[in-house]
Amino acid sequence: MMWDQRYGGEEYAYGTEPNEFLVAMAGRLPMGSVLCLGEGEGRNAAWLAGQGYEVTAVDASRVGLEKAERLAAKRGVTITTLHSDLAKYDIDPDAWDGIVSVFCHLPTTLRADVHRRCVTGLCSGGVMLLEAYTPRQLGHGTGGPPVAELMMDAETLRVELAGLEFLHLKECEREIREGAFHNGLGAVVQVVGRKP
Repeated sequence: MMWDQRYGGEEYAYGTEPNEFLVAMAGRLPMGSVLCLGEGEGRNAAWLAGQGYEVTAVDASRVGLEKAERLAAKRGVTITTLHSDLAKYDIDPDAWDGIVSVFCHLPTTLRADVHRRCVTGLCSGGVMLLEAYTPRQLGHGTGGPPVAELMMDAETLRVELAGLEFLHLKECEREIREGAFHNGLGAVVQVVGRKP
């Protein structure tokens, strides 16, 4: 599996520091249970746990999740890890205070389905926080998927996350320094959406 290979080294592929957009917007996440999608090596999950959230990290790579557990232990926090493909993972309805998706790029049909389930999975007042690369990222070559179909834009997300009230929804460019694989100017879309 590609992700097992990527996470197989000693180094953390995307570093150990949390995503900057997540840090900037974490105050919008209600305290409580947070689900991190495609969480990989756990940099965001461990940071959120350190802020007092009850965090569940789901990822298809067991290798990544083992590193996530080590990172959490090193930080003196506890996270729950779940080894699952998002195509098979059930997001329970009305179960989560927050759902975090940071650079979780999925095939179009699966992504739309996962996003629909995220909206259902949030409890009332729950918040979804997402950052992903837009197709414009292909011109930068500083990270992200190699094809536009795996990327997202604001209009697509407005449709896929219908049912949320958007507190923040924009496309922008920003410097991203996240380990060896996200490095340089990035074209991203950012979402903070609240379930009424």
